[in-house]
Formats: sequence, C-alpha cells, structure tokens
Amino acid sequence: MFNHVMIGSNDVERSKRFYDAVLGFLGAPEGIRNVAATGHVRYFYVHNGNTFGITEPIDDQAATCANGATIGFKCSSPEQVKEFHDVAVANGGTSIEGKPGLRESAQGAMHLSYVRDPDGHKLCALYRVK
Repeated sequence: MFNHVMIGSNDVERSKRFYDAVLGFLGAPEGIRNVAATGHVRYFYVHNGNTFGITEPIDDQAATCANGATIGFKCSSPEQVKEFHDVAVANGGTSIEGKPGLRESAQGAMHLSYVRDPDGHKLCALYRVK
C-alpha cells in the first residue's frame, strides 16, 4: 500500500546522524543524499523494499511533527525493540510512553517501544508475538 514515508526536519544533518544510527541498527544502509530541484536537501533510507526519507521542508516553513502520527518500524525480536529504543535515546531521541516491553491489545501481544526523534516525530519499534 505505501511507497514511502517522508518527514521534515529543521536540521537535516542532525536528523541524518540520528537516522543513520537508528535505522542502521535495523540493517538499513546510510541515508542517500538527494538535492531536490528546489535546492532542498533530502536523505533516503532504502531497506527491504521500504523507503524512509527526511527532508528540509520544500515550502521553507519550519518542520513540525504531526500530532497523533506515529511511524512504526518492524523489529525481529523483543530484544531488538529494546535496543532500537536505546540506540535512539543514545543518539538524541527522547523516550516516551513508558518503558519498552510487552503490551497486550485487541490485535494480540506485541513488544513495543516509543521515542521521539530530535524534531519531535513519534517513532515506534514493534515486534508481534506469534
């Protein structure tokens, strides 16, 4: 259904350092630099058929995070959920919504952790219990 997810950043080089570490931990290669026709810098992370991008806002307004929005990243184990959280916090992210761990829901049991990136975007690391 989705082709890519792109978020804005007020300091794209700071965001690149953050996402190089966090997405690199999940196996994604370093972000690929791209300059839009407008001159705005963007970085793309391509991994397992998915693309995640960070960009300087093309309208030259401040980047803001979407209230209520969450970007979820699949993890391969409960341990990876915790490590995702720890790598994010060690690289400028902020831990939110409690400690990483098992949570029960109508959709089943999942290991989750939540952080905000340096621009305030909400990220989730998720492993579904089989």
